[in-house]
Amino acid sequence: MQQKIRYELSAHAVAVMTERQIQLGWMEGVLTSPERTEPDKVDPDLQHALGRVRERDDRVLRVVYNDKTDPWRIVTVYFDRAMRGKL
Repeated sequence: MQQKIRYELSAHAVAVMTERQIQLGWMEGVLTSPERTEPDKVDPDLQHALGRVRERDDRVLRVVYNDKTDPWRIVTVYFDRAMRGKL
């Protein structure tokens, strides 16, 4: 069972999810049950959650978020072409 995470989307995250046709459920699935997590290489407050989206040919969705805020803040969301086939 996935845990419920309280989060808010930045205006940028909303814009790119709309533009790239990324469903909210996909983002929530990766955020709550990532296949892999990584710290951000630049900002120590940010984390990256990665997971495959079966409905999009197993493309890897990357969710960049700040888990030090309450609620968590989703900074951006995108399909990571460089990670395709690596999870």
